[in-house]
Amino acid sequence: MKKIFFLILFLGLIHSSLFAQNYVTHRVQKGENIESIAKKYRVTPYDIYLLNPDAKKGLSESMILLIPTEKQNTPVKEVEIQKEVIGYRTHKVKRKETLYSIAKEYGVEVDEIKKYNSYLYSNNLRKGDKIKIPRFKRVLTDVPFEDTGFKNYTVQPREGKWRVAYKFGITIPQLEELNPQMNDTLQPGDVLKVPNLATNEENMVNEQYNYYTVQKSEGYMALERKFGVTKEELEALNPELLEDGLKLGMILKLPKDVTTTPDLEDVRITKLQYGLNNFETKKIALMLPFKLDRVDTDSVALAKSAIRNDVLLGVALDFHTGVLIALDSAKQFGISTHLKVFDTRNSSAGISDILLRNNFNDYDAVIGPMMDANFQRVANELSKDNVPAISPLTMPKTLRDNMFQTVPSKELLEQTIINYFKKDSSIVKVVIIHDEANQSVANQLLSAFPAAKEIKTKRNKEGKEMLYIAADNLIDVFRNGRNLVFLQSSDEGFISNVTSIVNGFVDDEHEIVLTTTDKNSGFEGENVSNVHLSNLKFHYPSVNRSFDGSKENSFISKYRKIYGIEPNRYAIRGFDLTLDLLLRLASGENLYETADSSIQTEYIENKFRYAKKMFGGYTNESVYVVKYDNLAIVQVE
Repeated sequence: MKKIFFLILFLGLIHSSLFAQNYVTHRVQKGENIESIAKKYRVTPYDIYLLNPDAKKGLSESMILLIPTEKQNTPVKEVEIQKEVIGYRTHKVKRKETLYSIAKEYGVEVDEIKKYNSYLYSNNLRKGDKIKIPRFKRVLTDVPFEDTGFKNYTVQPREGKWRVAYKFGITIPQLEELNPQMNDTLQPGDVLKVPNLATNEENMVNEQYNYYTVQKSEGYMALERKFGVTKEELEALNPELLEDGLKLGMILKLPKDVTTTPDLEDVRITKLQYGLNNFETKKIALMLPFKLDRVDTDSVALAKSAIRNDVLLGVALDFHTGVLIALDSAKQFGISTHLKVFDTRNSSAGISDILLRNNFNDYDAVIGPMMDANFQRVANELSKDNVPAISPLTMPKTLRDNMFQTVPSKELLEQTIINYFKKDSSIVKVVIIHDEANQSVANQLLSAFPAAKEIKTKRNKEGKEMLYIAADNLIDVFRNGRNLVFLQSSDEGFISNVTSIVNGFVDDEHEIVLTTTDKNSGFEGENVSNVHLSNLKFHYPSVNRSFDGSKENSFISKYRKIYGIEPNRYAIRGFDLTLDLLLRLASGENLYETADSSIQTEYIENKFRYAKKMFGGYTNESVYVVKYDNLAIVQVE
């Protein structure tokens, strides 16, 4: 009996000795969280959760945790064979071929084919498809032993860093730390190391909400100012905040009606031509509505008449002239371009014909079509090969992952002019004059300028809106000094009425600046006095600035020499957009790599700074503030 007792005691001592070598205990102190404890012991939070499942429910003071110590010196395997892509073959799919048979023919895996032909994740293989087959070389590498706290995860279509990080309950910096070789832009089929959570523990993205990535030094007060959401509301939507608090890179769930466009910081203009490194010939497609099937090319008079009477055709021709000069300018930087121009005929049949007869899987980018319905069809087809689709003049209603919206959004224009004047400490009074159709914008302005005076349009006895105000409405409103008037309307008569009356209050003691969040065609009507707008130093947000024709410029000079006239804004737009596209393609491996919000470029009249949307593609976030100055429109510095 005594021998049995000592045997049990001996085995227990051996077990406790081994246990002590692999784990230590930690008593939770006040203010500590799982992140700070993990950092202290040089382990991950998931290593701790693995040994302390109850810790997922939250930490309490004096709680005892088991901390693994062997993680601090992770052993390494001697070698592991890995594959490294060194190129691609193109395979045209034959009748009755399957992914399995093609993979077997080339000695690759089916998943490897899908990874480099991402449209095959959601579409079946079809006869005539041209697919890329990766060519590998095998390399030996040292890798850590498999960690049971993590697993491999294959990136799905439409998943970016923030989606994967949110799905597995970590921050973007943590995801990047786990995957140091991860590309900036994830592709379907990429394999990442993620926490080893059960499927029912993964967070699912719900598109009934908005999502936001916490930036450096942002606290609850900063988020409330930015989004109007209180700490309590954030905690209700994101219960993990109760345990861990706000962390850099954390993905927060926000109400659907909250805009997640961040305040734009000043970014210096990048001169891409000084950092070019990719001089492969760029393959670009240009899709414009020339409608050549309706133009009588045998008759110069009829062709000229068609151009004069068809506004869209005129825009397409002007844009095309700018594109051609941009290609010539890019040659000066060593960039060669293969451009193929397609006539969409501005019709569904024209688009179908282009897509049926051409394969765009090896194009660097496609510019157009101009009209959104046609653009959506083309971009959807290009998304199968992850080819960037550039919308040159319109704002797409749906922004897919491969789409580039080059025109800043209406919301961004509004926010830009609001932010500009919020920084102006010299303003002594803000007045908001608007019609009934712009009440929602007026409410937004009142939120930004709580002390503002709101003036609405008059109404008759029946309560019907009368689109005017009287001078009496502004008596004793303006103060000595700099006054700001927001005019929100698209009605030419109302704009004329207001600008005329407000102009009458300008004197030596009252400086009045007129502005709007939406400079529409109503401000350009013949009944609206440009003299009044100039006297009121009319400010507004704009997609482009007006170029100074008096200054020497190689593009303007070349355009005059070739066409004998001044370029209009569509020709300049074609030049600016195309030159920017080519310089970006020559500055990195592809357009996605150089579509970074830290890169802002500027050309004749346009500037470009792209930001990736959480649900969708890329938008241009560069906006000008311009003003009337002595009857000229100039950029505000």
